[in-house]
Amino acid sequence: MTRIDFYLLTSIAPIARLQLVCRLADKAFQQSHRITIHCESAQQSKQLDDLLWTFRDGSFLPHSRYPNNEDPPPPIQVGHETPPDGDADVLINLATTAPAFYTRFARVLEVVDESEANKQSGRARFRYYRDQGHTPNTHKV
Repeated sequence: MTRIDFYLLTSIAPIARLQLVCRLADKAFQQSHRITIHCESAQQSKQLDDLLWTFRDGSFLPHSRYPNNEDPPPPIQVGHETPPDGDADVLINLATTAPAFYTRFARVLEVVDESEANKQSGRARFRYYRDQGHTPNTHKV
């Protein structure tokens, strides 16, 4: 069964949420996971794509935006549509709803900040996962 983890930020700054996503992706990459980052919009995908190149001095996280024709795809893929079938085992979800394809992944990471809209959608996703039989874990960051 898919493991669900919610990371609860004490910040309301949107950039803090994206920076945490970069750190989580970096950690998963260092542990040899393949990661899909599912964004809410094309604009957010582009912003995160840019941030993955610059979030830390000297960092390099091999990634690309999907859909693409790279074969093999890089270990980290970023997009806002349904990702292609592949061997990614970690999903970082930035969308306001739980994606229907989440069960393809061994682990789902949800990042929720203190903004009211994000807290409300985070609570809805938490209930959804719980209603699907999961016991989500929470981590205060």
